[in-house]
Amino acid sequence: MIRPDVTPDAPLDAQPGIGLIGMGAMGTMYAKYLSAAGWKRIYVCDIPSKYQTLKDTYQDTPGITVLPDGHGVSRISDWIMYSVEAEYIERVVKEYGPSTKVGAIVAGQTSVKAPERAAFEKHLPQDVHIVSCHSLHGPTVSPLGQPLVLIKHRAPDSALQLVESILRPLQSRYVYLSYEDHDIVTANTQAVTHAAFLSMVMRVYVPVGAWLLRQGNRDRQGQHYASNYSNKWHVYAGLAILNPSARIQIDQYARSTSEIFKLMLSADDVGLRQRIYGARDAVFGAADRAPILLSEDILDRFSLGRRPSVDNILTPIEGRAPANSHLSLLAMVDCWARLGIQPFVHLDLAATPIFRLWIGVAEYLFRSQERLDAAIFAALYDSSHRSNDMEFVIAARGWSQCISFGNFDLYKERFSQSASFFQSRFEDATKVGSAMIQAIMDSSKERKDDDELGDTK
Repeated sequence: MIRPDVTPDAPLDAQPGIGLIGMGAMGTMYAKYLSAAGWKRIYVCDIPSKYQTLKDTYQDTPGITVLPDGHGVSRISDWIMYSVEAEYIERVVKEYGPSTKVGAIVAGQTSVKAPERAAFEKHLPQDVHIVSCHSLHGPTVSPLGQPLVLIKHRAPDSALQLVESILRPLQSRYVYLSYEDHDIVTANTQAVTHAAFLSMVMRVYVPVGAWLLRQGNRDRQGQHYASNYSNKWHVYAGLAILNPSARIQIDQYARSTSEIFKLMLSADDVGLRQRIYGARDAVFGAADRAPILLSEDILDRFSLGRRPSVDNILTPIEGRAPANSHLSLLAMVDCWARLGIQPFVHLDLAATPIFRLWIGVAEYLFRSQERLDAAIFAALYDSSHRSNDMEFVIAARGWSQCISFGNFDLYKERFSQSASFFQSRFEDATKVGSAMIQAIMDSSKERKDDDELGDTK
């Protein structure tokens, strides 16, 4: 019997068997951290055609044993994590689930939990426990301090405690949710931001990111897009297609972009200001907290080029970046407001690094009357970005329609076409994106520590 409070320092025969079915990017990340921590009974597998490659990869890695398939992993592991695409989770669990060791604990790393739950309840034996998980970050981001969702669905407290002990080496922050709440929270923290960046790349040069609010630098935009597109398409497809809440939000984001753009075209100053100010008040009006990110140091660190000495003649702020409507950000906040979503509610609970970045950028724009008025002014009276904004609207509507079809192959084709544009930038973009996210996390931690210190005085 494995003790729930077991540690990697325990003798070999007292350690749990840890099974990882699916050795893609996230499975590989888990194997890396669990092995480095000293767990000595880690069993991994992928599709049969990758068996020899995996054996070669891990032949000198302590604690990791590569097995031919999920049957072998399931029969000897005390904790098993399925790290496979949400689209295929039912098929894989149907194949390997019946082989699960009696009394074992089963988890899934899928980003959408409804299909996973259905697969587990249908194909897992009744004498095994279900305590699922989900690391709310990508494989290139350090798990340190990041939210790690744990879902005790069908298990005693001792099983949850054992999972906590096994995953403690990741040094993530545990967030306890139900299956239903997980999908709502992930939709609220990811759907709109994913819709925004997917739409942007279809017209490539839409300013996004804090540095763009200061510099308007297009090279750094490309780094941000490339960082997102270097992730696997199925991660975004699963969220968008299989999560009903996410599909509602993506559809509203497309409507928000279209309706705001129509106000821009008609130069409806009063109408646009009423709508944008209303969205600001609904989303940020009650925020009495310090801004999420953006110190001037962070902005400067991830900017290229220099601030222009004089602005576009139509921009009512001297010394700022060229005029820009920031339609992507206006639509994002408008979408949240229209759906009654309060993003700050989920910020500390289960915010992904990308969501933290996006809401921080939106906050940086919306909580400055000066910057927000400059964006509205540009949206109404500066036509230099109008063609780009039109392409953005078309792209947003196109993605919404694509997702409404529920077709993974169509999504993959559209995503892959966009990703190919940034293929040569993936490596550099991943490094830059990870560094920027880490800087933001460090800044947030420093601010939290300062707040706690102030409370003790």
